[in-house]
Amino acid sequence: MPSPVWSGSVLPCRLSLDTCRPWRIIGAAMGSLDRQTDYWNRVANEKEFTHPLSLDRIRPLLSDTARILDYGCGYGRSCHGLWQAGFRNTVGVDISEEMIRRGRGLYPELTLEVLRSQSLPFPDGAFDAVLLFAVLTCIPADSGQKEVLSDIFRVLRPGGILYVSDYPMQADRRNEQRYAQYEKKYGMLGVFEVAGGAIVRHHTREWVRYLLSQFQEIGTDEMTVLTMNGNPARIFQWLGRKPGEGVSDTA
Repeated sequence: MPSPVWSGSVLPCRLSLDTCRPWRIIGAAMGSLDRQTDYWNRVANEKEFTHPLSLDRIRPLLSDTARILDYGCGYGRSCHGLWQAGFRNTVGVDISEEMIRRGRGLYPELTLEVLRSQSLPFPDGAFDAVLLFAVLTCIPADSGQKEVLSDIFRVLRPGGILYVSDYPMQADRRNEQRYAQYEKKYGMLGVFEVAGGAIVRHHTREWVRYLLSQFQEIGTDEMTVLTMNGNPARIFQWLGRKPGEGVSDTA
């Protein structure tokens, strides 16, 4: 088993992108791959998502009335977990109409909406917490990931909680071969294609720290899950807080 990847605090906000990233800058054309809506609509009824929702980690930080956004909610699995745990003021958004259709069928009690624009249709500070589960892996470009985090920062209230679950670079031969195979095509180590045609990304520790550096880290964890295609993979789960007044809404 590889040693933990996500130890240490986030990098200072003033670090430049080039400082945090040793690989080549990805081409502008990669931005067109950040919304692979056709793929997700096509596989919406086939894929099962597996990243665990750690209620023990978020309960001390949020009250039952907390306003929670699940960004990239898929068919609503994590939203349903929150609902069952008593967090009823939760909304999920996803770019895939078919994922949302599936979720509404499975969990009619949930509020699940199609995200039709590049930015979130919510006012500043609208949420006490945002979940971002296996979303960054679906956004290959640096610029696309930065836009998502910037929008999440906007809709979180000061002191609000961000809960990220995603894939670091893997150390097994299968993934290392995929990284090498697609590095030239996409201009970045860690971006590759999976069965069915999706383009996904695994992340270095340095990039994730840079990406999340506007938030104050609360803690990280690492574990093994099965991917949506049934393969074992390491993931990291990261909790952070938007700086500002209001440590939590539990008071």
